[in-house]
Amino acid sequence: MTYGFNRRVGDYGKHQRGFTLIELLIAVVIIGIIASIAYPSYTRYVERSVRSDGQTALLQAASEMERCYSRDYTYAECDLEMTLSPSGHYAISVASGSQSDGGYILTATTQRSDGCDEDLTLNAKGGRAPEACW
Repeated sequence: MTYGFNRRVGDYGKHQRGFTLIELLIAVVIIGIIASIAYPSYTRYVERSVRSDGQTALLQAASEMERCYSRDYTYAECDLEMTLSPSGHYAISVASGSQSDGGYILTATTQRSDGCDEDLTLNAKGGRAPEACW
């Protein structure tokens, strides 16, 4: 017994191949649902990684300021060599501070969205602001 394929009649028999439109639409809907769940999680992950770049830059700059202080016994003579974070997402600046904050305030100004509305700051006594972003 043989099974033939008759093109004229349209009898596909056992030789049917491919997806139906319904199967394709179901696959597209499933992919859409998975993407709608994964995308916000991915953007939060990217924001945290950008923010950690700024935190790292501030800690490196604080270390540089402390090395300068141990050499010159003053923060006034210290100039930061780094003006950008390692990945370039933040601009780093230093301002002289008062006695209450230890002598300097480091500020990391974002170059792109990191999920925080304010700039990251760190003073000589280790005070960090805003707390929610650290």
